[in-house]
Formats: sequence, C-alpha cells, structure tokens
Amino acid sequence: MTNRNKWKKFFSYYRPYRGLFFSDMFFAILGAGITLAIPLIVRYITNYVVNMETDEAFRTIIRLGIMMFGLVLIECFCNFYITFFGHMMGAKMEFDMRNEIFAHYQKLSFTFYDNQKVGQLMSRVTNDLFDISELFHHGPEDVVISLIKFTGSFIILAGVNIKLTAVAFLFVPVMAIYAFYFNGRMKSAFRQNRAKIAEINAQIEDNLSGIRVVKSFANEDIELAKFNEGNSRFVESKRNSYRYLGAFHSGLGGMTTMVTIGVLISGALFITQGSMRITDLITFLLYINNFTEPVKKLMTFTEQFQNGYSGFERFLEIIAVEPDIKDSENAAEVEHVNGEIEFRGVSFSYEDNAEKVLDGIDLHVNAGEYIALVGSSGAGKTTLCSLIPRFYDVSGGSISIDGMDIREMKLKSLRNLVGMVQQDVYLFAGTVIDNILYGKPGATREEAVEAAKNANAHDFIMGLPKGYDTDIGQRGIKLSGGQKQRLSIARVFLKNPPILIFDEATSALDNESEKVVQDSLEKLAKNRTTLVIAHRLSTIRNAQKILVLTDEGIAEQGTHDELIRKKGVYEGLYHMQFERNQSLAE
Repeated sequence: MTNRNKWKKFFSYYRPYRGLFFSDMFFAILGAGITLAIPLIVRYITNYVVNMETDEAFRTIIRLGIMMFGLVLIECFCNFYITFFGHMMGAKMEFDMRNEIFAHYQKLSFTFYDNQKVGQLMSRVTNDLFDISELFHHGPEDVVISLIKFTGSFIILAGVNIKLTAVAFLFVPVMAIYAFYFNGRMKSAFRQNRAKIAEINAQIEDNLSGIRVVKSFANEDIELAKFNEGNSRFVESKRNSYRYLGAFHSGLGGMTTMVTIGVLISGALFITQGSMRITDLITFLLYINNFTEPVKKLMTFTEQFQNGYSGFERFLEIIAVEPDIKDSENAAEVEHVNGEIEFRGVSFSYEDNAEKVLDGIDLHVNAGEYIALVGSSGAGKTTLCSLIPRFYDVSGGSISIDGMDIREMKLKSLRNLVGMVQQDVYLFAGTVIDNILYGKPGATREEAVEAAKNANAHDFIMGLPKGYDTDIGQRGIKLSGGQKQRLSIARVFLKNPPILIFDEATSALDNESEKVVQDSLEKLAKNRTTLVIAHRLSTIRNAQKILVLTDEGIAEQGTHDELIRKKGVYEGLYHMQFERNQSLAE
C-alpha cells in the first residue's frame, strides 16, 4: 500500500465521527485562543490600566478580573470536552478497527494460521490498537492547538517588538531540523518495539496454554529462561528507541530554554538602550511559553505518532492479507444435499512445500455411506477430509457434493453441511449449554437437551453441580476426555448435518469411555454420509468400505473381511495392532 493510500485509510476512520471530531477541534481552538487572550489582558493592565485614576483603575481591574475568571472557566470546559469526548472518539475508532481486524481474522484460512503465533495476532488487536486510538485523538488536536498557539503568539509578539521576535524565531529552524532528524530514527526503533512485544505476547500465550505440560515435566525454570531471553531482546529494542527519544527530548528541551534565555538577555539589552519598555518584556515572557509550548507538544506528539503509526502499519499488514479461500463470484447458497461425495484427480501440497501430500486421488462416496480411512501417520487422511469443507483448497483436481463442485458453493453453506468430531476437542469457556448451542446458534434449550441425550451426555451433565448451566472452565478443563468428546458430539447432533467427519474421535479415550462415545458416534452417523479416520481398527469393522491410504495414494479398498482376505497393507496393520493389544493385555 502506498503512503497516500495508507493516509487515506487512516483518515477514513474519522468519517463516522465527523460531528464529534469537528466539535473537538472547535473547543481545542477556543481553548488555545483563550490562552493567547489572557496575556494580552495582562499587558493591557500593566501598560494602561495602572496609569488610570485610582477609581477608574479599580473598576477596570475588577471587570477584567471577572472576564479572565470567565475565560478560565470556559477554558476548563474546553479542556474537559477535548479530554473526555476526544478520548471517547478515539475509543470508538479503536472499537471499529478492532471489529475490522477481528472480522478479517475470521475470514483467513488454516494456511494463514499455520504460519502465525496466536500471541502476535492478539498483540495487533490490543497493544497496537490502543496506541493508534491515542494518535487518532491527540494527533489532529495537538497539531491544531500547536499551530494556533505558535502562529498567534508569533503575530502578537511581532506586534510588541519585531526585533525580539526575530531573536526567538532564530531557534525554530534549528529545532525543526533536529526534530525531523530524530523523527526518522525513532520510527524504525518503535516498529522494532512493536515486533518484540508481539513476540513476548506469543511466548506468554504459548506458555499459559501449555502450563500443564510445563508443570508435568517440572520445566518452569526452562520456560522462565526462554521468557527472560525474549524479554531481554525487548529491553534491548527499547534501549535504542529510548536513546533516540532521550536525545530528542533533551535537545529540544534545552533549545526551548535557550529561547527564553535569549529573549530575556536581548530584551534586557533593548531596555537598557531605551528601545523597549519593561512591561513589553513581561508580556514577551508571558507569551514565550505559548511560543515554545507547541514545540514541547511536538516532542510528546512525535513519540505518540511513532507509536501509533507503527501500530497502524502493523494493522494494515494484516488487513492486506487476502483470504486464499473465499467465495467465488457466482457461489451458490446450498441448503440441503443428499451427501454424495466425489474426488476427481485430487492433488494437494501445503504452502511452500513442493512435495504433494495427496496426488491424483479418485474417490466416490455414495450418499449415506459409512467410509473408514486408515493408514500410517502422514499418509494424508486428515488432509483428505479437511479438503471437503475447504479448510484447504485442492492444488489440482476437484471435489463435488451431489455433482456440484464445492468451490461453486458459498463457504458458509458448505460448512453448514459438514459436521466434524475430532480427537482434540475444543470447548469454549462458559457453560455446558453454551457449548452445545454453539452447534446451532438460536436453537432452543429443549433442542440442546435432546442433542445431549442423543450423544449419551445427558446423564453426566445432570450430575454436574449446576447441570447444563455448569461452567466447564477454559477449554473444558473441568471435564474428562470422554465427557468433552460427548459434548462435541452433542454439538454436531444439534447442527444435524448430512455429512460427517470423525477424525480419530476415540483414539485418546480409555476403553470404557471409548465404548460410550462409539455408541454415540454410530447413532449420529445413521443415515448420514460418514468418513471416519480410524486409529483403532477394531472400531471400523462394520464400515461399508475401508480405504487404506499410503504415500502413493489409496492402496486398497473394501470391507474389513475383503481386506483381511487380500493379505495386503490392511491385513498387516490389523494383525500388528491385534498383537500389540494382546501383549498389553498380558
């Protein structure tokens, strides 16, 4: 994205809040104008009012005092308005951007997430966007106030004494060049800071997600050492940015003080020469703060700008990522299918990997048929099934459902037609009922309870402290493996899809849990097209067709008895597993 387009995108977030933005600018300008007006009143008092008759001077000072008091109250209101409503505007813009990036995350495919760390993605939604919102609020406001104060004070000071104004102004070009130089240095430093804090977030997320593994191996010290290393890299990146920031602040701070000193010395010399009144020097010193304050504000704004804009660039990097799997222009809405699936010459390889996981796969699955996939690890069983709901797109060939290419269906429609039960069950933090209803948002509680009964989950749910309203913890940590699996099956029962995929759904369970879950799966599979990836071959003896996958593709297919009689790959796998089970039993 070009710089012009970046800025166009940046300013587009102000559009919904134009009224709030302009009112914020109005009160910022009004407040800045008041700060310029008060020293003028002071100059009028010191130059003219003190020379009036006592009574008249008294009345004038009282009137001007009341006026200044009123102006201070207005300035207080202006400051409150730009602080409260200005920050609310920034928060609302942050809300819009957070929604935008989160919605974009939902569109990106598995290929994107295969190459990303969750903590880094979270950092773009939290840390980066907060600094962007601060820039949204303070950026225009600080620039406008600084311009008004600088320009206004310059005009007023020029009217008081042009020679002394020229002395003060001599420092400005030097300060501008100095600020511009360090501005470029800080930009790259702050961008590095963003990357390092994202790495730390990723490390924390990884550690906390696997905290049970960490503790089971007593590897807390190793994790702490890894974190310290990442944390040290962050401190080192901060060192560079703070070095530039320190030089920036100290240099500009020293120069603003030099402006005051230069004005004071020059003004004193002008007074001794009779070319300037002492009251004008007092006015000058009152105004010099308005002259140098915009430069000080620039110091704060520059740091804020680098923080915010580097975060905005990281935000744009994600927004610019195009989903590699999306609806085609003429994609159709499909509400019902019989479930006939056909693979024609399907090939697939993962991104940046020339080696094909699948190559020239031809497969026909009749509607309502129960198919089992077996084979060694890495043969492509899970990949083959992941191609059906388009978690990945085929590299070659095509997949159709009821004769319609799945790429011609809307993604949401296609995925509503497919139900998946996986070995690694993911349950969301919340209650039992919340997790079941995830299968069909908007379903009634009665429908969810019926789905749980079908999944043989109702009895154990009713034994929980609050039944269906029991909180199951992060990722369902308060439930056993078999209980979690039955909840995931209840979720699919509620979804009621015509096509099912079971990805080693019982391989991690004990024998007792496996039997209960297996009964639930068989009940769910009834009258649906079902593909089962099996680890335990004993669970698929009743499959209508068993496909044996190897690195060369589908090596064998047939019923259990047919494949045993062939004495091929399947027969070898079956007897090897049978013998292993026998030795374990002994």
